[in-house]
Amino acid sequence: MTLISDLSPQAGQEFATLPDALAHWAATCGGQHAITFVDYPVGHAGDSPGVATSLTWRELDTRVTAVAAWCGRRARPGDRAAVLVDQSLDYVVAFLGALRAGLVAVPVYEPSPLPGFRTRLSGVLADCAPALVLTTRRHADLVSEFLEHHALDRPAVVAVDVVPVADAVNAPPPRPESLAYLQYTSGSTRNPAGVMVSHANVAAAATQTVRVYQGRPGSTVVSWLPLYHDMGLIVGLAAPLMGGLSSTLMDPVAFLTRPARWLELMARAPGPAITVAPNFAYGYTAARTTDADLSGLRLDNVATFGDGSEPIAPSIVDSFYERFAGCGARPGMFRQGYGLAEAVLLVTSSPAGQPPKTRTFDRARLAAGEAVDVAPDAPAGSTLVSAGQPVDQLVRVVHPETHRALPDGQVGEIWTSGPNVCLGYWGADDAVSAAVFRATLLDAHGAAVTPYPGCAGWLRTGDLGVRRDGDLFVTGRLKDLIIADGRNHYPQDIEFTVEHAHRAIRRHAVVAFSVAGSGDQGEYAVVVAERSRHATDDLDVTEVADAVRAAVSGEHGLAVRDVVLLGQNELPRTSSGKVRRAECRARYVAGTFGGRG
Repeated sequence: MTLISDLSPQAGQEFATLPDALAHWAATCGGQHAITFVDYPVGHAGDSPGVATSLTWRELDTRVTAVAAWCGRRARPGDRAAVLVDQSLDYVVAFLGALRAGLVAVPVYEPSPLPGFRTRLSGVLADCAPALVLTTRRHADLVSEFLEHHALDRPAVVAVDVVPVADAVNAPPPRPESLAYLQYTSGSTRNPAGVMVSHANVAAAATQTVRVYQGRPGSTVVSWLPLYHDMGLIVGLAAPLMGGLSSTLMDPVAFLTRPARWLELMARAPGPAITVAPNFAYGYTAARTTDADLSGLRLDNVATFGDGSEPIAPSIVDSFYERFAGCGARPGMFRQGYGLAEAVLLVTSSPAGQPPKTRTFDRARLAAGEAVDVAPDAPAGSTLVSAGQPVDQLVRVVHPETHRALPDGQVGEIWTSGPNVCLGYWGADDAVSAAVFRATLLDAHGAAVTPYPGCAGWLRTGDLGVRRDGDLFVTGRLKDLIIADGRNHYPQDIEFTVEHAHRAIRRHAVVAFSVAGSGDQGEYAVVVAERSRHATDDLDVTEVADAVRAAVSGEHGLAVRDVVLLGQNELPRTSSGKVRRAECRARYVAGTFGGRG
């Protein structure tokens, strides 16, 4: 099997840990630009360029050393240090300071009034029991009040923007095999699960990311993704640090308020620009960028638009090209990929310089577990975008019950093995972590399949996919399949149909799932959707629900029992903007959604 790293030249030098990389760049190119944060304060005009604050490599190293020295006098190596800082340079300093001190960083966020955030944050802090909470002077009182209100053990609160300068850190340098940080997954607010990431894991993942996206000296990474999210942390912080690239960051809210800012930062980048975002962000940007925003915008400087973290919709990719082709966007700029927090970030990626590769499969056969090609315009076809080939790791598609590897063309659970696969779940019984992170893969004859060199086993991703001609196509989540009348349906197929069933339904704001019926009724399908901006106050909800039922029945042969129509921005989402399907199902069962049709 060909690995992406075999196709792309290595960029820069490899380091065992992120603190090692920072020390190297500070010593060898200390006066050069390292990182910039562009702030768009509330109230600024829509076309404001924002306020940029930058650090050189030497300045960044100095601030990180100061935080590490302060932390090292108040906590022991291996203690947890929660990072409760808003998106800023202070977040980068706090995270790296914890690592340099030998602590286990816990990237989260400052207390937020947004629904569910406080509950989730208190659950994370209770789970990891930090000895220190790193924040800023502006949020110190708010953080202290939050800790007291939720009756959490009182860790020391550190304002990283006012710690005194220090010359050295007393703690020994972290070892590659030691624990670097806990990455709490974004899928559930009720039961947070902390993925244990070693220094070797994050170094491997950061190196993979630089190689895949062909980072070079002079390249600039541009990111609006939150730094407490796995993709944001690796793309915006770890990969630039590992490769010696400059990084330009902005706040996610600034992106959501005016997504053209993201493009403008790439256009102004001093070197080739690299960015990565979830698939929905490209459709959102195309829809929310005005003609005035396009005036003078040039994207010829962009080397890579990375696209991943969720199944990739061809229509979203096409809408982005169509909208920005006149600004220099080209199909070969896009890089599709697949990854997850348990593998730090990337598992597969498409080759550089090639337009997205799509294949259309018979929808019913695909749901039954077999990828059968049909014509691209086939009425019963499901068009998928390739997520590419493995990135410095081994990938197999596996029968989820027998644990046997499946041949090309058959749908199964995606398993991977590589140096980026994490240690397990924090606080979980070792048998639980072993079942997910160190599973035993069997070949067709029942013999164990050797994992990646140096790895103890295989990671079970919980995602479904199929391999065809060397490419991986992600088809959905194992737990999210809608099973009705003995047939499988992928929720994203249903959601696409619902989006186009009525103009009152908002695009990319639909979730479909199944719930258990009473007695022997089996499972039935439910659709929850947000209203579009075209929906009026006197909208006939029954008319919309009837249109949804008719479209889904006609396209998929599936009866939708219930349709719930919400206001805009009422669907629960992850930190990267994906709809929380499991939480939607839980809220529906609990009866906390209104708007039934």
